[in-house]
Amino acid sequence: MMTFPPFFALAPQLRVRDPLAAFLGASDDGVLDYRYEDVVRLAGHSCPTVAGAYLMLIAGLSYLYDEELPERGGIDVFMRGEPEQGTTGVMASVATLLTGAAAETGFGGVGPAKRFARRGLLQFGADIEGVIALRRRDTGAGVLLDIDTGAVPHAAEMAGVMPAAMGGVADAAGLESFGALWQDRVRRMLIDHAHDPKLVHLYDWLPDAAAASAA
Repeated sequence: MMTFPPFFALAPQLRVRDPLAAFLGASDDGVLDYRYEDVVRLAGHSCPTVAGAYLMLIAGLSYLYDEELPERGGIDVFMRGEPEQGTTGVMASVATLLTGAAAETGFGGVGPAKRFARRGLLQFGADIEGVIALRRRDTGAGVLLDIDTGAVPHAAEMAGVMPAAMGGVADAAGLESFGALWQDRVRRMLIDHAHDPKLVHLYDWLPDAAAASAA
């Protein structure tokens, strides 16, 4: 049985409504709940990139939908980076999980009208200032998201254990200390700074005509 650090359960959660899930009877009214554990299972690890993407998506969806449940599958996602660039692919995977938006491998839709299609709702190499941009497909409202993980730095003790851990020469005690300090930073991001505007930057965004037509 997988045992996660206890703070995972205390991280912000996201509730969405997915019309495809409702159509196929996968959940009552299509309502789905996502927790940080879900993105960790998807990525296979917990790190500032995964936590940051999770927080950005939650903040962006909350901004676009306010008191409404976000509609999974009703959102276009624009990634500034290309799939192979840096951590773009990891963040895109988190975005796909939470929004349903996918690139060419996404669900193609139901029937001749391709209802509930998710394919092509996620685009890479977008001309945006932030890391990620979201756009509601029903209203056209958009939000631009960026992050400064430097706002939540590693504990000072990390400097003494990271080189050996990253170099593959740390002993068991060193690896245990490294892992604990690594997750401590993630904990502070998710718990202490979940709503910190110095960490997640959010801006109103009006997609230009090219972006809107491509979506």
